[in-house]
Parts: sequence; structure tokens; C-alpha cells
Amino acid sequence: MLQEKNRATLVGLLAPVCWGMSVGLIRSLEEVFGMAQGLTICYVIGMLFTLFVFGIPHLSKYSKKYLFLGVPLSVICSLCFTFSLQFSAGGRQTLEVGMVNYLWPSLTVICAVLFNHQKARWYVAVGFLFTLAGLGLVLAGGHGFHPLEIAGHIAENPIAYGLAALGAVAWSLFSSASRAWGNGQNPTPIIFGLDALIFAGIFISGGLKAPAPTWNGFLLCVAAGCVFGGAYAVWTYGVQKGSMTILAIGSYFTPVLSCLLGALMLGATLTLDFWQGVALVVIGSFICWMATREEKHVTHGRPIRFRRRIKDPQRLVFNAQRLRKPPVCPAAGLAGVPSVFTQETAALSPCGVKIATHFMSSSTIR
Repeated sequence: MLQEKNRATLVGLLAPVCWGMSVGLIRSLEEVFGMAQGLTICYVIGMLFTLFVFGIPHLSKYSKKYLFLGVPLSVICSLCFTFSLQFSAGGRQTLEVGMVNYLWPSLTVICAVLFNHQKARWYVAVGFLFTLAGLGLVLAGGHGFHPLEIAGHIAENPIAYGLAALGAVAWSLFSSASRAWGNGQNPTPIIFGLDALIFAGIFISGGLKAPAPTWNGFLLCVAAGCVFGGAYAVWTYGVQKGSMTILAIGSYFTPVLSCLLGALMLGATLTLDFWQGVALVVIGSFICWMATREEKHVTHGRPIRFRRRIKDPQRLVFNAQRLRKPPVCPAAGLAGVPSVFTQETAALSPCGVKIATHFMSSSTIR
């Protein structure tokens, strides 16, 4: 059981690596195959991949609020993210736009506190300030943390930075909607299908110019679709059977992986200030997560006691009344981290561990 859990955790940690490749892959798709036709193929493959893994979604199980208010927020996030990369100029600005979009972990925690009544400790504000400070260093353009320099840098391309920020807000609201109205359903195939339809419409209408398609570009589309769809598949498998705590911590290093892989794929040169800003964003997001994470309690009050009855083991008295509260799931306070927890997966997660007593025989009790 332990080996299976460790294996599932390692498989789940592939998801942040896949998500870290998203900025470089989308930008490369736009350059060699065109954004509209490239992302259409990419999302179709991702939809087929997720349908194979999760099955056909049953719309009757979805609440109307989630279908008509929640799911569109995810589509808006996808559109804002891809168009922000489309409008960015150069490799460094592309990675800066990607970092603006990575405000979503901290914003998701804030939305969970405001809208989902998520309990949080006071230092959640400290984590959010760390994230903003890190983003300021990223957007300073290597000139230090100066508000005027940051504002001037944003003014060079306000559409790209604005779309990236709007995408982060949309994803945060979608996460809150999922917690409130999701009912444990996974709408990923629906979202991928809607994205494919939208980009197919843009391609058919000729709204965006595209280079002549090539076989290398088509293979890149297939690879990107497998990466995007596979990320959700391995993440879900890891959440169901692996360590949720390790996966949550690993997911917050996605910005670092995104910058590393993006710099390699796009040939961008990043300064020390940029990496310091990335580190602050990661630290701030992690602080926000810690501020909403519930402590794990095994017992409350006086310890559980067993009273020995040598002659009649059936009369062993278990003082269960001293257990005032049930154990708290260590993943219950994770805001903004995708989770899959059903009756089928309860036995595979820390929350599914049941407190029980088992006595082999009366001779084992001394």
C-alpha cells in the first residue's frame, strides 16, 4: 500500500511539470502553426484524452449554476491566458505575462476566504503581499522595485498584462464556484471541448493570421494536447491515491518550472531580479496555502485508554466517549488545489483512515 501511494505521488508530481511547459508550448504553437488552428487541434486532443480517462460527463449531475456560471469562467481563463501570450512581445515578456497569470493560487485562497467561508490565519495577508512584491520584481524589467518603473513597463503592453491578470481572477472565481456548486464533478472534457469550438470558430472566420501548416507544427500540436490532457489525468490519479500534502506543495513550484522550461524553449534571458520575484511569488503562494491549511488532530481531550480483562477479553472497555472530535482530513483546508474525494477514494486518502481497535486474541493482551 505504501509503495502504491509513493508511486501515485510521483506520477501526480508530473502534473506541475506539464503545467510548467504550458507557456512555452502555447507560444511555440502560435509561432510555428498559428494560435487558432494550433489550439483547436491541441484542445481536441486534450478533450479526447480526458474523455478516455474520466469518461463522458453526465450533464444531469451538474447544477445549472455550475454549468452556466462556473464553467464559462474557466473558458474565459483559457481565452485570456492564450491571448495574453499571443499579444506578448519576445520571450522575456511572455514569461512575465505567465507570471502575472500565476497570481491565481493566492487569489484563489482570497476568494475561498471571501466567498466560501474558508477559515484562514492572519498571515494569509502576508503571503498575498509577498506574491505582489514578487510580481513587482518580475515586472520591474531588471530595474529594481520602483513603482514608476513597474507602471512604465506595464504601459508598454497593457493588453497582454491585463488579460493575464483577468485570467488569474477568472480561474480563482472558477475555483470558488467549483467548491460551491461542483458536486464533485470534473468538467475538464467540457471545458476543453468549448475551447476547441471557440478557437475553431476563430480559425474558420479567419480572425487571426497563421503561417502555413507543417508536419513539425502538427506534431507539436499533438504533443501539446497530450501534455495538457495528461496533466489532468496524472494529477487526478495522484490526488486519489497519493499524498495530497506533497502534491499541493509541488504544485506551488509550477511558476519556477514554467520559467525554467519557458526560458529554454523560447531562448529568453532572465535576470537575477526576475528569479527573486519568482521566488517571492512561490513563497507567498505557499504562505497563503499554509494559512488556510487545517491542523491534523488525532485525538482531543484525554487519551484513549484500554482496561484489561484477562478472564473475559470481550469485556474490554473502550473509552470512546473521550474522543470528542473525529480526525480532521489534512487536505480539507487546501484552497485552490484540485481535489477528488469520493466514497470510492476515501479508503485511499488520509481522510479515509478509520480509527478502530483490533484484538488478535486474549492471549496477546498482557
